[in-house]
Formats: sequence, structure tokens, C-alpha cells
Amino acid sequence: MLNSILSSPRVAVLEQALSASSLRQKVISNNIANVNTPGYKKSEVSFEDMLQNAIGGDKLPMVKTNERHLGMGKDSIPNPQINTMSNTSIRTDGNNVDIDVEMADLAKNSIYYNAVVQQISNYFSGIKSAIKEGR
Repeated sequence: MLNSILSSPRVAVLEQALSASSLRQKVISNNIANVNTPGYKKSEVSFEDMLQNAIGGDKLPMVKTNERHLGMGKDSIPNPQINTMSNTSIRTDGNNVDIDVEMADLAKNSIYYNAVVQQISNYFSGIKSAIKEGR
């Protein structure tokens, strides 16, 4: 029973979202650290679009009404991937890091991380409330 609560699809997706956000933080920090490195090509983390494609795009998700139905397991949740943007260059030295874009991405990622943490906290608060019988 406890295993089914802790390994629910919702928790699995939120766990991967936290991993993606943490990896994105490292990648953005690396981009900022190399802003003046000649020839450096920035990297980006892709996760949200891959997750959207994995759950069926804009389609409504299927509901599992019987335990014998197939559901969205942990294996179907994509892992975040790092992509290097090697086809652009905004400076004459070949570097393509724009510090303003990176700082905006850093702020956006911080907000995203906090939102995911809040969702996980709400999920476990609901379980805690159920255990305490709503008191």
C-alpha cells in the first residue's frame, strides 16, 4: 500500500520534473560561467516537450478503470536531455551565450522548481491529512 502511494504516476512525473529542473540549473550555471569563453556553445535541457509528447500531446489522458488496464508507468516518463546549440553564434569569437537570456532562464527555472516542489508538498500533505482522518 505504501509503495503504491509513493510510486504513483503523479509522484514519478514530479520527481522527473525536479530532476530536469536541477539539471537545467547546472546547465544554465555552466553557460553563465562560460559566457566569455571563445568558441563555447551553450546547452539547454529539454524535458517538458518530451513529457507532453509521452502523455499524448493535446489529447485527454486515458483513465484506468480496471487494474488490468495498461497505465503510464515509470518507464514511459522521459528523462531530461541536454542539447548543445552548435548551429548559432552571436559573437565573432563563436560563443553563442547571451547573458540576459541565461539570467532570465535561471529565474524561470527557479520559479518552475518551486512550483514542482509545491505540487509534491501538496500531494504528501493530502496523504498526511488522510492518515490523520482530516484532523
